[in-house]
Amino acid sequence: MRHLRFVVPFLLFALAAQAETWLANPDHTEVRAYWDHAGFSEQSLEFTRFDGSLQFSLDDVPQSNAFFAIPVESMVTGVAQLDRDLRGPTFFDVERYPNITFQSTGFQQVGQRAVKVTGDLTIKDVTREVVFDVTVRNVGDHPVGRFFEPFQGKWLGVTAVTEIKRSDWGMGAFVPIGSDEIRIEINSELRAQD
Repeated sequence: MRHLRFVVPFLLFALAAQAETWLANPDHTEVRAYWDHAGFSEQSLEFTRFDGSLQFSLDDVPQSNAFFAIPVESMVTGVAQLDRDLRGPTFFDVERYPNITFQSTGFQQVGQRAVKVTGDLTIKDVTREVVFDVTVRNVGDHPVGRFFEPFQGKWLGVTAVTEIKRSDWGMGAFVPIGSDEIRIEINSELRAQD
């Protein structure tokens, strides 16, 4: 069971006009990164902890604000030696830089269920601008709520995707054996907070 507490930084859709806060369900949220391994396969890792906050209003979406932090130590690839290497000084250097952070700088609705969220992504001691493409998959009552109380209330499902070059954050070792391009995907079911 993943221990994940996450307030999605990528949502601009809701049913009410007032600002709302959404909290992710830890059992139905995944934060993953994907890369090409020597042209033979796509490999991935998962961050199992993710903390953040979002303030927004549909009356003034561009004034929304989002922040999140990912503890790098929560990273899991399924390969113990790779986990150690990625946490070490060649890559994330978790002892010196324990968190990855994102601070939004702009929100733009580009379709009925499509949003672009621009912001500053900090990995190690490097901060660069990224843009997440967000798809709102569903908003409303969760059908599981008919059977289980924790799923009652208003829910939202989102997918957020961006692509970065790891060398831009000082982690270019072994490129191109492991691709420079890293795809980041966040999938989450979130509950509106009263």
